[in-house]
Amino acid sequence: MSLASLSDIEQAAILSPLTAHSAQYKVFYGSIELGVANYRLPATDSGFYSYHFDSDVSLLMLSDQRHLTSEFTLENGKLVPFRYIQERTGTGSDYTEQTAFAKAQKFIHTIYKQEALKLPYQEKVFDPLMVQLQFRMDLAANLRPLDYKMVKEKEVDDYQFRVLGNEKVTIESGTYDTVKVEVVRDSTKRQTFFWMAPDLAYLPVRLSHFSKGSKQLDIQLASYQYEKPLPPMTPIVIDGPKDQGSAAIDELAVVAESETDISESELDEIKQLAAD
Repeated sequence: MSLASLSDIEQAAILSPLTAHSAQYKVFYGSIELGVANYRLPATDSGFYSYHFDSDVSLLMLSDQRHLTSEFTLENGKLVPFRYIQERTGTGSDYTEQTAFAKAQKFIHTIYKQEALKLPYQEKVFDPLMVQLQFRMDLAANLRPLDYKMVKEKEVDDYQFRVLGNEKVTIESGTYDTVKVEVVRDSTKRQTFFWMAPDLAYLPVRLSHFSKGSKQLDIQLASYQYEKPLPPMTPIVIDGPKDQGSAAIDELAVVAESETDISESELDEIKQLAAD
């Protein structure tokens, strides 16, 4: 799809996730509040963007702080990654991850935990942070498939998403009209769902993750701010659930809310999920 072939209103809707904004989230594990996560996309007049993520989660003597920065450009209506940096501190080993996308040289240079690797450059490959903005833009454009490759921990991972339907979501910060999205996986041992608000340029309102049918990671929007008004969105195309669907999510939530014991290995998974 070429932006040039669309009306000004349609173009504005697709590019609305790039409107300068900030958002804060509360991170829960079942009913236990672990900490906060913040996103920030400053305004730019150069076409060069810098997207930031910071999180601070902890439980008893365990702690995890992460600072992520993604730098990218907008070319022909698509985001093109330039550089990605992650810094992790807290309980256990501290580490950094740095990735440079050398499009002209046709290589991706990445360093994770002081181990370097050179990967062949691929079109439509993203870093784990700015891919969230591309995903929101594709939802606004009603593009399919929702399939994304990203460089993460010296590998190129592939993630697929499906739009299940429209839902009204009520959390502490308010009530939102959302579209419900699931991460497509071959197994039901791990399930992840997003609720994203079209009126907020598809900003995520809530994320819930289930592992082996229980232990819910829950991330909820606490506050947000856009620097200018957002355009109206076109109605989204609904893909619908798979044959087995996701009808069990309410039952999973009940089980997850009743289980509050957390092992150190489970907290490691939580900390990683909170940064994804």
